[in-house]
Parts: sequence; structure tokens; C-alpha cells
Amino acid sequence: MFKPLELFIGLRYTRAKRRHQFISFITLASLLGVALGVTALITVMSVMNGFEQELRKRTLDMTAHASIHEDNNKLGNWQAVADAAAKHPQVIGQAPYIQAEGMLSYNGEVQGTIVNGVRPDLEGNVSNIGKKMSFGRFEDLKAGEFGIVLGVDLARTLNVLLGDKITLIVPQAAVTPAGILPRLKRFTVVGVFDAGMYEYDSAFAYVHLDDASRLFRMHGEVTGLRLQLKDMLIARTVSRELVQELPGRYFIRDWTQQHANFFRAVQIEKTVMFIILSLIIAVAAFNLVSMLVMVVMSKDADIAILRTLGATPGMIMRVFMVQGTVIGLFGILLGGIGGITLSLNVETIVPFLETIFGFDLFPSDVYYISDLPSELKWSDVAQVCGVAFGFCLVATLYPAWRGAKVQPAEALRYE
Repeated sequence: MFKPLELFIGLRYTRAKRRHQFISFITLASLLGVALGVTALITVMSVMNGFEQELRKRTLDMTAHASIHEDNNKLGNWQAVADAAAKHPQVIGQAPYIQAEGMLSYNGEVQGTIVNGVRPDLEGNVSNIGKKMSFGRFEDLKAGEFGIVLGVDLARTLNVLLGDKITLIVPQAAVTPAGILPRLKRFTVVGVFDAGMYEYDSAFAYVHLDDASRLFRMHGEVTGLRLQLKDMLIARTVSRELVQELPGRYFIRDWTQQHANFFRAVQIEKTVMFIILSLIIAVAAFNLVSMLVMVVMSKDADIAILRTLGATPGMIMRVFMVQGTVIGLFGILLGGIGGITLSLNVETIVPFLETIFGFDLFPSDVYYISDLPSELKWSDVAQVCGVAFGFCLVATLYPAWRGAKVQPAEALRYE
């Protein structure tokens, strides 16, 4: 009537009798342990995905998806290169730039900086620097007026305000009657930006492209041409295609190469966290082992009777594997629902808990990311559930093997 027999008996054994209440308690603990592990792992993976996405967004707000330059780290006739690159369907914005190192001096304070010469009217095509302004306007950078926009941490270190005059010293010597002296130029602070990334806020300074060209003696050349793409995830593919399509010898670096170490570190951290939190599921699987061992010990007589009725050791083994697997599947299902629910609502739940208990999990004056972002990926859910199912399946092997080894004569001797 019931096909297969192992499935019917295994499902029947999952409902312990009244005299086996302790086994029922261990079963419930194992199920909840698997559910808790799956919930925690899905939630943590989603939060780490959210942090990775937020960091990528903040990084790409300040840098383009790709940049074109020649082998001498310069680019001549950038207008022609921009026109040629614009023919690619993935390219939606271009902007030239000059990038060089220098030192800023104000009232005895000296700080190193990375000077970016840009065209304010074109820079918005490849970055969101104009939207990151805390003071002033990015459009106030005008050719010939030698204005400068500083990162918020850089401005704080130099203790400068809007309208202050600061000196930019560049690593190029000027020959004078007094000898060889470093070249320097006074700039007026016209704005301060806050990118939310210390790497940029503490080191970046922006000036007009024409002013940077005169200061660094570029003679009409630029460092390179920044590109904005429709889909940043295929930046590497687009870079290879542009290298083949552009007339001349050019080199193209995309954002995955410029920040390779950073995003590789984030990925390694995510992998390590996955392995560590998987141990929670492994602990729950050990509870399954102990529970099934006790079930096997309490079912010696039943096993012996089944063997005398013709059940093979393989059938007995599959009975207990079914029992452990069903308990694990219920735990995985419960944990999956809990993990998905938490992941989709963590950005609402955390502020609510902060309000209730009166604490700030990520203070804005300490962390640049003051909220808890989350991005649920169904591939992560499938991976977590697959690992949990594997642990539960492996946990059933030893108890099931032990049950298959029960000898009918020995089990029924004292019955």
C-alpha cells in the first residue's frame, strides 16, 4: 500500500511516542538548530552583499568605469579618442582628466594630495562628484581662476574654509637665477566634497583641466579619458573590444583592475564568513547524529522484526536516512523562510531595534556607512540550503549504518 516502504517507516519514526519524549525534544532541538544556522547564514551573506554593493557604489561615484591612456600615461588629441569611443553602444559618457601628485600648504600645515584636473561640464558624465559637495559648487571651478575643491578630511587637516588661499606645490622643478626651485601656485578653495570614502576625502583635490594643464605643463595633452558604461559588470569585456576598435595604440584600465585588491579582500572576507557560519549548521547536524543514534537504540526490536520479514540492511539504512533527512529539510525550510524575511527587512528592523533599545549600531561619526545595507541573492540562498542539506544527509549515515548492522537474534534475545 505504501511505496516505497522505507519512506513510510521513516516518516512514521519522526513522530516519537509518548515514552520517547526526550527523543522528541532532541529532534526539535536539531530542527531548530538547522533553522537557526540557515537563517543566520542567509542574513549575514545578504548583509555582506549589501556592504559590497554600497562600497562599490561609493567607489564608482568618484571613479569612472574605465579609462583610456597611452603607454606614456598621457593621451593626446583626446577629443578624437572620445568620438571614436562614443561609437561603442556601451559607452554613455566620456570626460578627460589630468592626474598628478602634489603637496598642499596652508599656515604651516603641509599635506600630500592627488590633484585631478577635470572639466566640470563633462565630469558629471563619468562620476557623481558634483552631488557629493558639502560646501560650494563643483561648477565654481573655472578656467584661469585657479579654484580648487578639496576632500572633507583633507580640508579638515589643513584647517581651511571656503575662500582661503592655499599653495599647491608640484614635483616639477623651475630653473631660476636663485637655482632650481619647486614649482608652486596659489589656489582659492571654492568647494569641499564628502564622498564617504576616506581614501578620497583625505587625499583628492580637484582643479579645472586648463589650470592643471598649465601647472603641470601638459601642452594640450591629458592623462587619460574616463568612460562611463551602461553595464559596469561587463567593463572588462568592453575594454577588450575598445582596444581592438580604437585606431592607434591605447591601454584601457577598468574599475575591476583599479580596485582589484580591495574587492578581492571583500570577497575573501565573505567566503571566510560563509565557512565560519556554516559551523552552526554543522553543530546542528551533530545533534541529528545523537538523536538518530538514540532512535536506532530504541528501535532494535523493530529492526529485528523487519529483518526477519525480509528487509535488507540497505532498506533499514534508508529508513533512518529518510527520518534524519526529513527533519533536516523541515529545518532548512524554516530557516530559509526566516533568512529571506530578515534579509528583505533588515534595513527596517535594525533602526527599529536601535530606537527601542536606545543605541546606535553604526555611529555616523565613526563609520562611513552608518546603516545596515542588505542585498538578497537567490544564488546564496540556494548555496546555503544546499550546504545545510549536505550536512544533514551526511549526519544520517553513521546512525543508519549502525541500524543496518543490528542482528535480529541478538536484538530479540531478551524480548
